[in-house]
Amino acid sequence: MSSPPDVAADAGAADRPGGSSGRVAGLRSVLGSYIALTKPRIIWLLLITTVPAMVVAAGGWPGSGLVASTVLGGMLAAGGANAINQYADRDIDRLMRRTSGRPLVRGVVRPQRAAAFGVVLSLISVAWLASTVNALAAALAAAAIAFYVVAYTYYLKRTTTQNIVIGGAAGAAPPVIGWAAVTGSVEIEAALLFLVVFYWTPPHFWALSLLLADDYERAGVPMLPVVRGERETKRQIVLYSFLLVPLTLIFGAAAEMQWLYFATAAAGGGAFIGFAFALIRRPGIEGARALFRFSVLYLALLFVAMAADRLLLA
Repeated sequence: MSSPPDVAADAGAADRPGGSSGRVAGLRSVLGSYIALTKPRIIWLLLITTVPAMVVAAGGWPGSGLVASTVLGGMLAAGGANAINQYADRDIDRLMRRTSGRPLVRGVVRPQRAAAFGVVLSLISVAWLASTVNALAAALAAAAIAFYVVAYTYYLKRTTTQNIVIGGAAGAAPPVIGWAAVTGSVEIEAALLFLVVFYWTPPHFWALSLLLADDYERAGVPMLPVVRGERETKRQIVLYSFLLVPLTLIFGAAAEMQWLYFATAAAGGGAFIGFAFALIRRPGIEGARALFRFSVLYLALLFVAMAADRLLLA
């Protein structure tokens, strides 16, 4: 296999004084590009919903070995799916400012290699979970990968304004996988955690899409703000926020959580709805960035409080 042009140039520079350092820099650049294919900033948010779900399912710490195995399998699964997603989206990524620096757009990684990388990571993740965790966790991970790649990336994203709503099922899988890793089953609490993340996803992503509507329109992606406009997007954000907060409280009751979780869910949920109302009351997209940033913090705090509640108060 031949090296990408920039890497080949670095490798050739090794014959000159200081060339070895150029080769090392080139290899680091390639490694960094493959890591970028996995979208590491997204992976941490997926995994922060996995471990607390495991803690709740176990009624305490489920064991460091099981947690490490599940987290590693989840990282590989998410990374593989994200790499395939970038392979599939390389045509529209070239048209969007937000994604114009991705490895495939810059030509640092060849499309076929990115696709192979994603498929290999995905297969390893399923095999790893099956051998070190259990068959159900592996099957759920495989289903999430398939849904994200086939249903969302290749169909929903390019055809419907409901792409984020339906496609959010893939991002809502990690807590269910975590629960299954501990119990070997999917119980009502796991289903409720799935719904919490599922209903959190639209307001989170629609806030971002308000900020990037021009990008999506340029790429021909039918995001809600592009097709239905800002006002309808804001209305849907408020609606989903009102659906989300009661679900967090219902989960708390079903899982018999204590005051720490309920206080966080109530205060955080109230703030979430407040940010959503602030967005709809203001003109244009003012407030969208604040809502987007808070939504990330909200989900992280909710799940951290869930784990802390079980570990400290149970």
